[in-house]
Amino acid sequence: MVLIRRLAKLFSAVLLLATLAPAASAQTGLEDALAGLTARSFSDKETAILAIAASGDPRAETLLQALQEGDLYFRRSDDRMVFVRDAEKGYDISDALTGEELGNVGKRKVRKVSINNKLRGVLKSALGGLRLFAPDDGARAEAARALLSDPDPAMLSGIERALAAEEAARVAELLTLARAAILAQSGPVEDRLAAVAALDGSMNPDVWAVLGRLANAEGDGDTQTVAQAASEALARIDSQKQLYQILETIFFGLSLGAVLLLAAVGLAITFGVMGVINMAHGEMLMIGAYTTFVVQQLMPNAIEYSLFVAIPAAFIVTGLIGIGIERSVIRVLYGRPLETLLATFGISLALQQAVRTIFSPLNQPVITPDWLSGFYEVNGALSITYNRLYIIIFCLLVFAALLAILKRTHLGLQMRAVTQNRKMASAMGIRTGWVDAMTFGLGSGVAGIGGVALSQLTNVGPNLGQAYIIDSFMVVVFGGVGNLWGAFVGAMTLGVANKFMEPFTGAVVAKILVLVFIILFIQRRPRGLFALKGRAVES
Repeated sequence: MVLIRRLAKLFSAVLLLATLAPAASAQTGLEDALAGLTARSFSDKETAILAIAASGDPRAETLLQALQEGDLYFRRSDDRMVFVRDAEKGYDISDALTGEELGNVGKRKVRKVSINNKLRGVLKSALGGLRLFAPDDGARAEAARALLSDPDPAMLSGIERALAAEEAARVAELLTLARAAILAQSGPVEDRLAAVAALDGSMNPDVWAVLGRLANAEGDGDTQTVAQAASEALARIDSQKQLYQILETIFFGLSLGAVLLLAAVGLAITFGVMGVINMAHGEMLMIGAYTTFVVQQLMPNAIEYSLFVAIPAAFIVTGLIGIGIERSVIRVLYGRPLETLLATFGISLALQQAVRTIFSPLNQPVITPDWLSGFYEVNGALSITYNRLYIIIFCLLVFAALLAILKRTHLGLQMRAVTQNRKMASAMGIRTGWVDAMTFGLGSGVAGIGGVALSQLTNVGPNLGQAYIIDSFMVVVFGGVGNLWGAFVGAMTLGVANKFMEPFTGAVVAKILVLVFIILFIQRRPRGLFALKGRAVES
């Protein structure tokens, strides 16, 4: 306790000196203070450390950090402070203040600045004080976070001073929690209980660790009172964590639903308009993903913008392939669904083999741009990854664009007419063959840009599409054939349901249960959630 009080006083002195030190003499003060580190007396070194911290020089933190890690030396000939690097013979040294290279010297020509445990405590306090008053908000937040993870009573005075001067809300919150974590460790029981109350409800993992230590503490009646309060606070935090875990599961479910929608919405259009069971639809996803890979290979120095090129490129490439498949194979098989299924299954195998021949059977690396990497931390219990968030947004934009095409364009009007009554549409002068080709191209193109999104979540390989074709059919059947809103609701429902079941059943069993649910659901509603209306459809 004597050591702690002494460190607290020393830290207060550091902060006071740092406040009063004039900037004009910062460099001179630092040089004079460094000279004190060559002294034999640890008391003199302690004074020098405090003076370095109070100098106001921006190099003070680097020097104290080097001293703490045992990397600060001085040259025996003139007591000049240096940094050393191992060399074939002796050390290569450089000036600790200016960085000037001073050549190679023998190992006996320099000496490490020695410190003891007491000085390590002083260094810790001094460095903590410097970082708490750093000009950068991020640096102050990092210092406050470090104090929260390792509450040190010697830092209490500095934390209170920093808290009084702090303007950034995030840093102030961390400082408040760090202060409470220190006060909860010792002192009057009323103050400790108040500190526990300040920690109650926090979603910071470091706070959970502090409360866990308090809850498991052994001691007298006051300690047990605080332990009981900490246990109750942890129980309330656990309840909140469960809520955030549910929200996180919903987010991951929606991101899976977005992927399923991108994969299935094109199938819903072609299935609804043409009545074609297209088993090669998954390969459109694969080709879209490979298009992303090719685009990145063509523009290696502009990866950040590659996706903006890959999206239209994938739409065009897969759309043209889809039109080619419809014009060459499918148009002669209308009205024969089984033969269409077998033909498109054969096309699926041919496309997979073509990709293996061109790109090899191995997975291809697709780089994720920096703006898609990382995550946003809502709190310690909930984080939102940027790639999944952007895919959800991208999915909504694609869905809105498709709705606009179907509701606001001449092609969309013709597609809806053919969907509801093909013969009547043909009698009214609509070129149903042209509509079929454009519909198949549109559906394949949407699948292609879905492959661009998938390339940011999973491996890009020849079997990529096979993992999503069955799910796509389930979405279409569950939502209602040919209905975009049905595909939307079906994809999001199945995505969220899968993510909620996976922790209890595993991914494979979850898919099986979803399939069983759809089978039972179709028994009651054969046309899905949103059945199309029209005389031809009803028949």
